[in-house]
Amino acid sequence: MPTPVILILDVGKTNKKIIVFDDCYRMVHEENMHLPETTDEDGFPCEDIDALTNWIKQAVASICTNCLYDVRAINFSAYGASFVHLDENYELLTPLYNYLKPYPPQLQKKFYDEYGGESAFARKTASPVLGNLNSGMQLYRLKYEKPALFSHIKYSLHLPQFLSFLICGKTTTDITSVGCHTGLWDFDKNDYHLWVSKENILHLFSGIHPSDEPVGEYKIGTSTIPVGIGLHDSSAALIPYLAEFHEPFVLLSTGTWCISLNPFNHLPLTKEELDQDCLCYLSYQGKPVKASRLFAGYTHEQQTKRLAEHFKKSPEYFVDVKCDVELLDSLQKTNPADLFENRDLSSFKNYETAYHQLILDLIRLQIISTRLVLKGSPVRRIFVDGGFSKNSIYMHLLAASFPEIKIIAASVPQATSLGAALSIHKYWNKRGVPHLI
Repeated sequence: MPTPVILILDVGKTNKKIIVFDDCYRMVHEENMHLPETTDEDGFPCEDIDALTNWIKQAVASICTNCLYDVRAINFSAYGASFVHLDENYELLTPLYNYLKPYPPQLQKKFYDEYGGESAFARKTASPVLGNLNSGMQLYRLKYEKPALFSHIKYSLHLPQFLSFLICGKTTTDITSVGCHTGLWDFDKNDYHLWVSKENILHLFSGIHPSDEPVGEYKIGTSTIPVGIGLHDSSAALIPYLAEFHEPFVLLSTGTWCISLNPFNHLPLTKEELDQDCLCYLSYQGKPVKASRLFAGYTHEQQTKRLAEHFKKSPEYFVDVKCDVELLDSLQKTNPADLFENRDLSSFKNYETAYHQLILDLIRLQIISTRLVLKGSPVRRIFVDGGFSKNSIYMHLLAASFPEIKIIAASVPQATSLGAALSIHKYWNKRGVPHLI
């Protein structure tokens, strides 16, 4: 008998995953894929949308025709701040622009001058001023830099909803994508900010569909499989913890971005917090979640490449570096705080010493970032999810930095994918939700 399962496609900036859970939420299949980037019309690196489209369609067909599985539902999670623009024939109009692409300063000034200034706008939309990382600003940019192209846009879909569209053909909008530092949502009104309609952009968005309901179906052979809307990855990662714990906690979700999420902090964002890249996400239930972000995973990736080249080691050599507490103490006493990218690698006697310094430098920044969301709620536990949860140096330093809080390496495998699966539990799974943590 084939196993009843749900299929999740988890699209990260670096890694793409196929995850299959059975109806007890045990992971029964996992595949990882790295897709090479391409470039946009300006030569800036970006996701290869054609390669991603082909991979998604092939992955779904492969799992749904596998005789080992009875696929009962499909859902998606993906990184945010990324739009896919389609014309009236559902054809792609633009590359999938990279949110790291620099934003034109004059155009940014024009926007904020017209809509109340940076501070007031950022507070209302819970969106620090981040250029293309505010995905709404990507649409504003297209309107003024490429008006002819903009006039042909019929649908603008955030990446998670585009993935869902590829499989079920429905164009939708999801609150977790709209509510992640997009500059689109007015948290005071709990509705789109006035600029969205004033700039004639609102009509590009389909109506907001509940995140916990399927949006369409995938038909293969005689099977009709419900398809979820797709969730912003950080919001999806929080779902298993919200299902399990009701006392205040922080989830430190580590990946390309290290995001500290506190769903129990309901204090309004301050200017100081916004200036330090603190923001609010909207959960899949539409509730604000205070968060702070640090680009630590990306920094780690870039600097371990630099270490590997300098010390003639493999790119993954850091995985086997064990925590040396005495070495950490020595480095803390002798090396002033700095950004690791500013450090001269020839000053370190070996890879291990330099790598300990890298994690020290990252933790100093992580402490500042996480403390921003700890205010206003009696947090006693920090769950660390993702790659850094397996890093003994990182976990040791984090625990030492928050002695009054229990630091827990999350035991939830693939929390982001699991959250996407749990969000539509009642539409595919006849069992109750088991204890997962």
